[in-house]
Amino acid sequence: MHELWNDNQQAVTRRRLFGSAGMGIGGVALASLLARDAPAAAPGRVPGLAGLPHHPPTAKRVVMLWQGGGPSHVDLFDPKPVMRARAGEDIPESVRGTTRLSTMSSGYAKWPTVPAIRPFHRCGSSGIELSELLPSVSGIADEICLVRSMHTEAVNHAPGVTFFMTGAQVPGRPSMGAWLSYGLGCETDNLPAFVVMTSSDKAKTCGQLFFDYYWGSGFLPSRYQGVRLRNTGSPVPYLENPPGVSRTSRRALLDGIAAINAAHRADYGDPEIDTRIQQYEMAFQMQASMPELVDFSAEPQRVLDRYGPDVHVQGTFASNCLIARRMLERGTRFVQLMHAGWDQHNNLFTQLEQQCRDTEGPSAALVLDLKERGMLDDTLVAWGGEFGRTPFGQGNPAEPKGRDHFGRAYSWWLAGGGIRPGHVYGSTDDYAWNITADPVHVHDMQATIMHLAGIDHTALTFRYQGRQFRLTDVHGHVVRGMLA
Repeated sequence: MHELWNDNQQAVTRRRLFGSAGMGIGGVALASLLARDAPAAAPGRVPGLAGLPHHPPTAKRVVMLWQGGGPSHVDLFDPKPVMRARAGEDIPESVRGTTRLSTMSSGYAKWPTVPAIRPFHRCGSSGIELSELLPSVSGIADEICLVRSMHTEAVNHAPGVTFFMTGAQVPGRPSMGAWLSYGLGCETDNLPAFVVMTSSDKAKTCGQLFFDYYWGSGFLPSRYQGVRLRNTGSPVPYLENPPGVSRTSRRALLDGIAAINAAHRADYGDPEIDTRIQQYEMAFQMQASMPELVDFSAEPQRVLDRYGPDVHVQGTFASNCLIARRMLERGTRFVQLMHAGWDQHNNLFTQLEQQCRDTEGPSAALVLDLKERGMLDDTLVAWGGEFGRTPFGQGNPAEPKGRDHFGRAYSWWLAGGGIRPGHVYGSTDDYAWNITADPVHVHDMQATIMHLAGIDHTALTFRYQGRQFRLTDVHGHVVRGMLA
C-alpha cells in the first residue's frame, strides 16, 4: 500500500487532480485495492482478497433458488393438524398478538383459519413431513435441512427481497453474490463469478419486477455485480462479432482498447476503468464459452428427463436450473435464480399447485444432478423467498381465496455444502404463526451461508461514507444447528 501511495503521488497531475476530485477518499481506496490486485490476476479473472477464505469452506459454490412472492409455509412445509380441526374459526388474538402485517390485511376484523390445501406425508428415512404438492422435493428429503423458523421484518416484496440479498430493506448496498465475489474472487477466466437468471410463472400472475439492485454491487466496484443472462434471444447481448469481424481481429481491437484504458486509468486513477477493461475481456471469453454452455445436446437423456420438459424452453426455471449446474461445474461461484409467481393473494387454490409443478421438480433435479456428479458435498443449494403466507385466509372471510404476506414465521430448505441433511430446524406454534424454537433471522441465514463459503461475516467489511459495512450490518449469528 505504501508503494502504491508513492506511485499515486508521482502520477498526480493537474488534469488527474480535477478528473478524480469527485471520487472521494472511498474511491481512492478502491483504486488502491484494484491496483494491488491487478498484477496477480489474469486479464478476465477477478482475484479475491488476501487472507480469504477465513477458514476452509464447505461450500465452494452457491446456487440460490429464489422463489419470489412468498411461498406458503402453511401449505408446503409446516403441517398443522390443529388448523384443519379449526378451519374457518378466527385465529385467536392471543396467537396473533401485535404482528405487523401488510396494509392489505392489517385492518381485518375476521381472521379465518385456512389449513393446508393438500395433505402432508412423511418422506425418506428422516421422516420429514412435506406437502403432497412437493413430490420431487419429497424424494430428496434426506438431503435437505428444512428450516421452519425463518423470520423477517419485511412485509412487502421489494423490501423483503432487498433485505435478504443486501442486508438492508433500502436499496444501495452490495448483494450477497457481490460480497462473495469481492472476498473470494473468480475461479474461471471465461465465465463470471456471479451470474443471475430470472423466470416467471407461465400465466404471469405475480406481476413482480426483478430490480437490478437485487444482484448489484452497491458501493463495491461494479465489476462485482451479477451478470444477468437474458431469458429470450441471446443470453448475453452483443457477444456475437459483427459480419466480417474475425475473432483474431476482435482480439487485436480489445488489446488496443485495453492499452488506451490502462493509460487513461494511470492518468485519472478511476477504479471503474479496471472494471471496463475486465468486462471487455470477459465478454471476449464468453463469446466462446456461452454457446457451449447453453447447448444441452451432450446431456444424457435421463438428466434432461429429470429436469422435466420445460428444460428445453429458454427462460424457464427448469432450463435455468440446468444452466446453473453447468455454470457451477465450470467455475462460476454464485448463481442466483430468481423465479416470480408465489404471490397467491386470490388464487391460492389454483396457482400454488401450478407454481409447484413448474419449480419443485427442477429444484430437486438440481440437487440430484449435483450429487450424481460428486458436487453436492461442496455446493450449497438454498431454496426460499422473502417471507411466507398468512395462516388466515385473504378476501371474503366466508370464502377466502388466498393468503397475504407473512414474515413472522416461514420456511426455507437447504442442501449440500456442509448443511445437515435430513433435518428439521426450528418450529412454530399450532397455527404456524409464532416461532417456538430456534428462530433464524434473515441476517442469521446470511451469516450461515457466508460461513459455509469460508467467510467470517463479521470480518468481510468495506469502508464507505465513514463506516465499515458488511452484508449482515451489525447483526447475524451462524446457525450451528443447521450445519453437518
